[in-house]
Amino acid sequence: MAFNVSCSPGNDATAAFMRVTPQLPALVLYLDPVNLAIQLPPFPGGTLVLAKFCRELAREAAKLAAEIDPDGEPAPPERAPRHRLVTGDDGDSGGGY
Repeated sequence: MAFNVSCSPGNDATAAFMRVTPQLPALVLYLDPVNLAIQLPPFPGGTLVLAKFCRELAREAAKLAAEIDPDGEPAPPERAPRHRLVTGDDGDSGGGY
């Protein structure tokens, strides 16, 4: 069965890892007011399929967050500060270093 759903997160939206049972982990999206649970596929190897999907979801969600709120992201390494502390023999930062 296939279907498409479009939802928008409300102000109280969140996501959580949970266990429905000890053997049934799930990713739950509480979209405020809609809830969606993503569970293990019911076939051999389903755990690996879900793990791969969750990793892809995390990567793509991070890309979306960076696109719509770039100021909320840490600076990439090429834009990070390039300072370093150089210490002298006595452990302090010497002048002119």
